[in-house]
Amino acid sequence: MTTERAKAISPKSLSGLTPFLRPYIGHIAAAVFFLVMAAIATLVFPLALRSLIDGGLVSGDTSAAGKGSQLMALRTHFFELFGVAAALGLFSAGRFYMVSWLGERVTADLRNAVYGHVLKQSPEFFETTQTGEVLSRLTGDTTLVQTVVGSSLSMGLRNAVMGVGAIFMLIYTNPYLMFQVLGVLVLIVAPSVWFGRRVRKLSRASQDRV
Repeated sequence: MTTERAKAISPKSLSGLTPFLRPYIGHIAAAVFFLVMAAIATLVFPLALRSLIDGGLVSGDTSAAGKGSQLMALRTHFFELFGVAAALGLFSAGRFYMVSWLGERVTADLRNAVYGHVLKQSPEFFETTQTGEVLSRLTGDTTLVQTVVGSSLSMGLRNAVMGVGAIFMLIYTNPYLMFQVLGVLVLIVAPSVWFGRRVRKLSRASQDRV
């Protein structure tokens, strides 16, 4: 039973959510837009901060004209940094709202469909299947779907976009540093993936026993 339930939450099984996601294509597109823009704003923020420090705070000209131009540059770079921070907050809020809304709606539609299907089952189904098991699976699986659609999938896509962008930024800035960071990431990600799979297997086994 544990194997069957583990198989049920494999990435391929998530394709079964397509009919429930199709009515919300517009909202999904908006969520992806906010997600990508938030990731880009996050990557641009350090560049804006570097411009503020290099162009506005560091200057070798101590004359009055030099100080005046430095002040103007500082003001310009400060507004650029403020604009990036405001855009980051706006896009992050939009992403959080859209993915949370999608998670709630898809979960509600899925729960209604499952309840309707269960009510159509014959009496023999309830004689061979415990009602508590049905309710446990219904509650646990719909909660899992809500977590995936409303949080995990969004965070995964955002981290993927930021990871690709960060790699290109590292290549542009310091290729040697990039290889060092990638080596550290391998040492961190590999144990995390193994531990996550182990915890998921134990969690599903615990639900089966209940």
